[in-house]
Amino acid sequence: MNDLRLTPRTLLYVDDEELACKYFARMVGAHYEVLVATSTDEAIAVLDRESARIAVLVTDFRMPGRDGGNLLRHVAQAFPHIVRIMVTAYADVDVLLRTVNTGEVFRILEKPLMADAVRDALRLAFERYQERAIQDHRLKAVDETLAFLAHELNTPLAAIALNALSIEDRAEGQPESQREIAGTARSMREGAQYCMAVVSSFWRSVHNGRRKAAGDDARSEATAHGLISALLDTYPFAAAQRSWVQVEVHGDFAVTTQPNCVALVLSSLLSNALRALADAAAPAVRFTVVAQPQPRITVSDNGPGIAPEIRAHLLKDPVTTYAESGGNGLGLMLCNRVMQSCRGALHIESTLGAGTTVVLEFSNTRSQSLRSS
Repeated sequence: MNDLRLTPRTLLYVDDEELACKYFARMVGAHYEVLVATSTDEAIAVLDRESARIAVLVTDFRMPGRDGGNLLRHVAQAFPHIVRIMVTAYADVDVLLRTVNTGEVFRILEKPLMADAVRDALRLAFERYQERAIQDHRLKAVDETLAFLAHELNTPLAAIALNALSIEDRAEGQPESQREIAGTARSMREGAQYCMAVVSSFWRSVHNGRRKAAGDDARSEATAHGLISALLDTYPFAAAQRSWVQVEVHGDFAVTTQPNCVALVLSSLLSNALRALADAAAPAVRFTVVAQPQPRITVSDNGPGIAPEIRAHLLKDPVTTYAESGGNGLGLMLCNRVMQSCRGALHIESTLGAGTTVVLEFSNTRSQSLRSS
């Protein structure tokens, strides 16, 4: 079982001296997975393959060919989610100031490296990585949620506007009573079109603002493991609910289509599971991530289960057993729609008295199997 409160624990260390790479790996290898490279070109090749699971870059500054400054600039542009640390044995004040002031580095470590200083810097760097990841997930979630809501609102609004226009056309040249209907239909159409414009304008302003804040080149590949991690880090658990949740990862995979809509699906499923476990004697929720042969996430609970006659309608009709607490039965319908829009699928397996499992299946067209951290 993996505790998803931990961020990815992989870092890349770059130094042209192989002995320095070995020394660094021994120094911190008990706490982190350390990848090494002996040149900027080799480091970039490693990053191209492994950037999704690398949280921190530590690079020597003075290296033959393209130096550490060149590497830091490349990573800042191509992999901005990676926290960057520079190592130097030279008191080059101009270089240090320029590197810090341009935002290319989080910390600077002086050679010879001291174990305590290195561990402190890495601890802070991984904390910074986690803060950035959570913030990025939140911003993307807002963006994609608004996009989803804009689509869901504009579709019926467009239908209203189209039907109102049809009524207007039919009422043309008719008696006075019919012309009054035409006027009402015109007001309906104009009101619907106005609402559509407001919704679209609001989404575009938020979307463009988020892109400007993040930078057009910002990228961070979402994984199934990472989405669950962000959810568990931010979900408003009550009392001991967090201790009910366990996670198993049998190979991670990239979620390349609407990752934050998928995050909303996971949040909805977690909420359903916690509510079902309110009266359970030993409540338990388990997230399971499987990469092969079909990428999938399952969310299981040991609650009371769902009766077959209810389960048969959950994905197509607004059915709920929690109407008294505000439930409207739309949650699983929307979750199913999100998965279908991601070229995936959602299945529900449940037995009365034995709990419920919801399976999210993802398209493996572009899924990338990743080593579990």
